[in-house]
Amino acid sequence: MKPARAKTPRKPLVKKGSQTNFKDPVGVYCRVRPLSFPDQECCIEVINNTTVQLHTPEGYRLNRNGDYKETQYSFKQVFGTHTTQKELFDVVANPLVDDLIHGKNGLLFTYGVTGSGKTHTMTGSTGEGGLLPRCLDMIFNSIGSFQAKRYVFKTNDRNSMDIQCEVDALLERQKREAMPNPKTPSSKRQIDPEFADMINVQEFCKAGEVDEDSVYGVFVSYIEIYNNYIYDLLEEVPFDPIKPKWNTCSTPMRNTEFILPQSKMLREDKNHNMYVAGCTEVEVKSTEEAFEVFWRGQKKRRIANTHLNRESSRSHSVFNIKLVQAPLDADGDNVLQEKEQIIISQLSLVDLAGSERTNRTKAEGNRLREAGNINQSLMTLRTCMEVLRENQMYGTNKMVPYRDSKLTHLFKNYFDGEGKVRMIVCVNPKAEDYEESLQVMRFAEVTQEVEVARPIDKVICGLTPGRRYRNQARGGPVGDEPLVAEVVLQSFPPLPSCEILDINDEQTLPRLIEALEKRHHLRQMMIDEFNKQSNTFKTLLQEFDNAVLNKENYAQGKLNEKEKVISGQKLEIERLEKKNKTLEYKIEILEKTTTIYEEDKRNLQQELEAQNQKLQRQFSDKRRLEARLQGMVTETTMKWQKECERRVAATQLEMQNKLWVKDEKLKQLKAIVTEPKTEKPERPSRERDREKVTQRSVSPSSVPNAPPIRLRHRRSRSAGDRWVDHKPASNVQTETVMQPHVPHAITVSVANEKALAKCEKYMLTHQELASDGEIETKLIKGDVYKTRGGGQSVQFTEIETLKQESPSGSRKRRSSTVAPAQPDGTESEWTDVETRCSVAVEMRAGSQLGPGYQHHAQPKRKKP
Repeated sequence: MKPARAKTPRKPLVKKGSQTNFKDPVGVYCRVRPLSFPDQECCIEVINNTTVQLHTPEGYRLNRNGDYKETQYSFKQVFGTHTTQKELFDVVANPLVDDLIHGKNGLLFTYGVTGSGKTHTMTGSTGEGGLLPRCLDMIFNSIGSFQAKRYVFKTNDRNSMDIQCEVDALLERQKREAMPNPKTPSSKRQIDPEFADMINVQEFCKAGEVDEDSVYGVFVSYIEIYNNYIYDLLEEVPFDPIKPKWNTCSTPMRNTEFILPQSKMLREDKNHNMYVAGCTEVEVKSTEEAFEVFWRGQKKRRIANTHLNRESSRSHSVFNIKLVQAPLDADGDNVLQEKEQIIISQLSLVDLAGSERTNRTKAEGNRLREAGNINQSLMTLRTCMEVLRENQMYGTNKMVPYRDSKLTHLFKNYFDGEGKVRMIVCVNPKAEDYEESLQVMRFAEVTQEVEVARPIDKVICGLTPGRRYRNQARGGPVGDEPLVAEVVLQSFPPLPSCEILDINDEQTLPRLIEALEKRHHLRQMMIDEFNKQSNTFKTLLQEFDNAVLNKENYAQGKLNEKEKVISGQKLEIERLEKKNKTLEYKIEILEKTTTIYEEDKRNLQQELEAQNQKLQRQFSDKRRLEARLQGMVTETTMKWQKECERRVAATQLEMQNKLWVKDEKLKQLKAIVTEPKTEKPERPSRERDREKVTQRSVSPSSVPNAPPIRLRHRRSRSAGDRWVDHKPASNVQTETVMQPHVPHAITVSVANEKALAKCEKYMLTHQELASDGEIETKLIKGDVYKTRGGGQSVQFTEIETLKQESPSGSRKRRSSTVAPAQPDGTESEWTDVETRCSVAVEMRAGSQLGPGYQHHAQPKRKKP
């Protein structure tokens, strides 16, 4: 499988003083302080040298419904409770000091909650110096013999340095020494016993590869950021800071607040670096001097007693160590008087105030305001880190809110690529600090994902190395020759006195001549010995030259052989490169061919899938059509079966009616023929009529021998099924004797789907006005079918017509009183029937839709 091609990363912006190809993440280290009491509950456990784990305390779990959660956080290195200050310094601060000596900036700050050991880590304690004194000791151990004289470097107000010549520097020293209270500490003073044990570092530490052709100067400054204001802790105030304020009446005020010194402003120099304008910078020449300056400012730093810490820092402190480096001139005598050649590097050691919650510190008044400003500045620092990480990870260009806090505004250059950044996260493992420690861990997790551009190396240009030691050699004895001449002169016999006091003195000159002859003889012997040794040395030198020549010839031969081998290997490499290019070309062709085949295969697969889908659609349409045709065939078959049954029934009914009419006529004719004229024809009894009616119940009788008519409903032919009797509300109720009646019917005024779903038959009662002015009622019948969509449909099959007619005027109703009496004294049934029933019912074949009933008046048959 061909590996996926990685996405090209976004090209970062090129910033001043940074290398575009290299970036280093912010180094985040964790230090766990030991518990104050052995029986305290612990919530932090060191897993290994890079990982710590946070446990939820018992009380916290009870308050959170038993929620138990363990979280692990990774760091560049984790220092446990038994870590010494030396081990911490070697890993964290030593590389920063080495970079400082080589002209690179560095930032080291401690971060954590109140009482987590930040100040102890930075400053140290009695007998165990912290990172700050160890950094100073390493600096002066490395540049101690290469320091420039005091006041050769002079600070200015533009965050840069000026160079003074030796004479100006001497005058400056004399001027400062003449002052009654010099600001610059003297190395001749006795060390303050209060901090003597802190700077007594037993381990000797020194940077490697120090430029010996340069001179160095060390300047320190100490500031604090209190309530988002910057104050200079080394500034000499014109009043005693331990006295309270005085009002205009020269009486002390009641409050005990001290007069605050003037706050300082942040400015930007020509290189766009931020600095504190007007800040005091003191030149120091030893570790003791530098720490004495620090200790003087430390006494002015604001601390207070809170519920969590007896001496809690109420401000962020920044101790800056500025190292100035300038090259010596070409002779190696004096500092090169070119300001452009000065290299200034700075190491900032920051002790951040602890983040805290006011409900735990019980802070009120000024302490509460201080805590709010501390938390706000730390929150701004966290926000800047989050925005930097988001810009680097997602390629966005959001503005980093450095200016929201003096702390972040002062160090924005470090995060823009002006030096290395290191952070030591100090944590207290006690259970009471669990929530604060959790927030600190999350901030550390965000910070170590931020990358800072690596600064470039600053090189001093144009001068030959080794100038310092060559100058020292010229200033002292010139080699070993004067020493050899002195030894030779001492080996000669001493000359006698050359003073002649008497003219007759004959001993002085002979002794002098003898001494000179001895010296001459000794000199001649020494010359001979020298010549002999010279010849021997020449011989040895010639032999050495021959040996060197032989070795050179041998080396040249070997070199030629190696060159031949290298030439052969180069030819082989060229051949392999050509072969490799050929294979790469073939691979490229094969990849293109494979791509074409894969494209064809993909197209064919798509076409095959399209054909399969088309066949499936056709098959589905075919099955749907078959089901539809099957349903239509079944429906048509049932329809025609019903139509045939209806037609057969209609034909049978018509034939029965005709046969019945003929039988009745024959019976009437037979009765007329057989009955005597004097006797009145007897009407069949009611029992016989009922039997006839029962036998011919299809249609009511239209002859006078029908039974007495009573008010009843005519039963529908399809009474066995369940019907929907649809009678519109506009229908008129007729008062005819015979009314259509369907049992088990659901009577509705408006047809609805619910009623149709429960029945198999449907009947619509429709009324209209006939041509003779009478109301004609039509019963339209049909079958109810269920559709495929879940609904119902009605197919009409027949129509029954109910028509009411009035008897004609020529036919008069015979009164029952005129009828002759029966022999038994009862009233004639025939007369009673003729009187009560004036309408006969005759059945006839209906229209094409099926048989129907039609009511019409029939003339009454007169009795003979």
